[in-house]
Parts: sequence; structure tokens; C-alpha cells
Amino acid sequence: GIGWNILSSLKRVAVGFGVAALVGIPLGFIIGRFAFMSRMLEPLISILRPVSPLAWLPIGLMVFKAADPASTWTIFICSIWPMILNTAQGVQRVPQDYLNVARVLNLSEFRIITKILFPSVLPYMLTGIRLSIGTAWLVIVAAEMLTGGTGIGFWLWDEWNNLKVEHIVIAIFIIGVVGLVLEHLLLALARRFSYGNT
Repeated sequence: GIGWNILSSLKRVAVGFGVAALVGIPLGFIIGRFAFMSRMLEPLISILRPVSPLAWLPIGLMVFKAADPASTWTIFICSIWPMILNTAQGVQRVPQDYLNVARVLNLSEFRIITKILFPSVLPYMLTGIRLSIGTAWLVIVAAEMLTGGTGIGFWLWDEWNNLKVEHIVIAIFIIGVVGLVLEHLLLALARRFSYGNT
């Protein structure tokens, strides 16, 4: 039924999004912290970021030879850019005075990241995460329409082929509600963390 298909889609989003966070957030820190890494990676990011996430789907299918990991790979690709860019921007906006004090106190890089950078960068990071989850939920529906198998996108396409318009309307409504719930969960999380830091 539709419930099972939504869970299936959410599972793909969770995996792709989770891996994107594991890769994207540390990468954002590195780009923001080290100017040479920023110079090296920014041209690459500028070229790859505007590419439609669905353009990556055939590569996913070619590499993984299956629809499920190919959809997850597409989510990973579309989720990673906001996380990298927002985290890097947050790191670059940390006042230089903080870093100078850290240098005077001879703090290790680990302590600089955990005590100074992380609390300052967190609001930017959470903005990146929020943008990513919205994009991920948009993209999974389209990816599943193309790959088939299971998931809300596939279910929607299947109902269209069976000309069940009322089911399509219900599915669209549910997709909207799930997207809204994901967005609000992350907003609540962002608020909780921002209060924790003030």
C-alpha cells in the first residue's frame, strides 16, 4: 500500500541524506578552514552543483546495477551541496579574533573545531541540512518514477498508468505533508541547537 511505499522512499532519503551529511559537513569545514582546499575544490563544486540530480541517476544505475542504490545515490548527490556550501560559509564567517585567541592559547586543531568553530557554524550547518532534506524529498519522487520498483514515486506513476486520478491526488497531498513534517522536524532541531548555544 501507500504507507509501505512512503516508508521505502523515506528509507532511501535517510540513507542518501545521512551519507551526504557524513561527507558534506566535514568537507565544508575543510573548505572553510583551509584556503588552498577552497581554491582547489570550489571550481569543481561550481561545475557539479548546477547539474540536475536526475542527470546523476543513469551513472548510479550504471555503477550499482540496481534501482534502489541508484535512487539513494541521487539523493546523496543532491543533498551534499547545500551542506558543503553552508558549512564552509559558516566557517569562513567565524570572527578572526576568536581564531587569534585560540592561537595565543595554543589550542589544538581539534579543540579549535569543537570549542570555537562548531558552535559558530552550527546555524549555517542546520540551514544546509534543512535545504538538503527539502531537495532530497523532491528528488526521490522523480527518481522513483524513473527507476520503478518501490517507493511513493513509483506508486504514483503506477496509479497514473491505471488511470486512478483520485489516488494520484491523495499521493500528492501525502508527499506534501511528509515534506512539511520533515522540514518542521529539522526546524525544531535547529531551534533546539541554537538555544543550546546561546
